[in-house]
Amino acid sequence: MAEGLLVKKDIKSLDFNELKEFMQSRGEAAFRAVQVYGWMHKKLVQSFDEMSDISKSLRNALCNECFIDSTCILRKQVSKDGTAKFLMGLNDGNKVESVLMKYKHGNSVCISTQAGCRMGCRFCASTEGGLIRNLAPSEMLGQVYEIQRTTGERVSNVILMGIGEPLDNYDNVIKFIKMLSDSNGINISQRNITLSTCGIVENILRLADEGLAITLAISLHAPSDSLRRMIMPVANKYSIKSIIDACRHYIEKTGRRVTFEYSMIKGTNDGSGHAMELVYLLKGLNCHVNLIPLNPVKGRMGSRPGAENIQKFKLILEKNHINVTIRREMGSDIDAACGQLRNKDKGGKLHENICEE
Repeated sequence: MAEGLLVKKDIKSLDFNELKEFMQSRGEAAFRAVQVYGWMHKKLVQSFDEMSDISKSLRNALCNECFIDSTCILRKQVSKDGTAKFLMGLNDGNKVESVLMKYKHGNSVCISTQAGCRMGCRFCASTEGGLIRNLAPSEMLGQVYEIQRTTGERVSNVILMGIGEPLDNYDNVIKFIKMLSDSNGINISQRNITLSTCGIVENILRLADEGLAITLAISLHAPSDSLRRMIMPVANKYSIKSIIDACRHYIEKTGRRVTFEYSMIKGTNDGSGHAMELVYLLKGLNCHVNLIPLNPVKGRMGSRPGAENIQKFKLILEKNHINVTIRREMGSDIDAACGQLRNKDKGGKLHENICEE
């Protein structure tokens, strides 16, 4: 880095207290932090020039010292069921994905937490090319804000289940959750935030001590270590027992039910024997199982089981008093599996360019 080169501050990644301290360090009154924070996190502006009740001199100073993250929508695909998938461009040229799903109870957005992923799950497109870098809180917020700005509709639920492993970007993800649920900002209830992880045990234990009211979802996908190692390389480090023990601690500490995500792969983990193994594994745990018929990805592991087989698997769990649902299929006609749109963008044409030149 050249001597004397100014590195601008990512102001949208500052939480409310940090922004207040920053303003006070510049000799500004505390209420300026309320104004600036509100412009970025309530009114969702993308430049200091839009902050009309801030003096021009302060706007110019902030512009010289800081930048407002400009995560923008590069591409959009809309499914026949109304699901919309967005390819998001980051300031450094990296790309991630977000998905908008519309339900009767409100709009849900699934966001990415990393550019790329190093977990290596064999059925997932997100891991192709490995991990490039973690996303900053502003870049995660930017995905939610851009979808809300573009649609003009409020986002009420956020799911951290896009590209990346949230607990591999622990500090930024926790800060993002706290900022997302801050009453000074967009104020999404923590009970409407779901964090999905493949099971990084030490960070599940840390998460239990954060005092958050979010839903923890574990990407399990197999009832035994031997099978899970075939599907998910992370299973070579973390045993299912260690993950279940961490979940038990999480439930005891938070009082929150844990969800187990189970992607059903034809001929691999979808048999009656697998269902019974899952029953024995989860019996007595305050949990919910979400069965996910695999969304096949070209060049990746597996295909989808038949509907009859999925229903049979579900019935075995229900008969053994395991709370279970089959995830509603959404966006299968628009490359809805994580990472597909991002990978396709390396070559082929896509539908709609939304990012302003």
